[in-house]
Amino acid sequence: MDYLTVKWLHILSSTLLFGTGLGSAFYMFFTNLSGDVRAVAVVSRRVVWADWVFTTPTAIIQPVTGLYLAHLAGMPLTMPWLAWSLALFVVAGACWLPVVWIQIRMAALAESAAKEGAALPPLFWRYHRLWTALGIPAFIAFIAIFYLMTVKPA
Repeated sequence: MDYLTVKWLHILSSTLLFGTGLGSAFYMFFTNLSGDVRAVAVVSRRVVWADWVFTTPTAIIQPVTGLYLAHLAGMPLTMPWLAWSLALFVVAGACWLPVVWIQIRMAALAESAAKEGAALPPLFWRYHRLWTALGIPAFIAFIAIFYLMTVKPA
């Protein structure tokens, strides 16, 4: 593939990765805070689905296209902005992997509570706090990656 096509795929996948992550987090966070158990069950299921359909493929496409772009451009991976971008991507991924499991558990807990007509259990709220705590560094890492990819500081 030529450089511009790979670059387009890289930018498109980064947009889908970041946009899906931010949008899903926004809706899940505020739906959780609403306390509407049925809404939480529906939204958390949809967030898990969005992660599998959008986030997972783009999380794979990003490093593949990024490394290929560096190769095509003859850029060594030791360039500081590129090395930092890769390291931050690993940080974001290390936060995201447990979030996937947490979201699946939250969805199951919410679905069970909705079926029983019960409130969300304390375990759900522990997961919510952990999910939020892991989302913050992942979000910051992606903001920094976008900066580094755009500015490419020396």
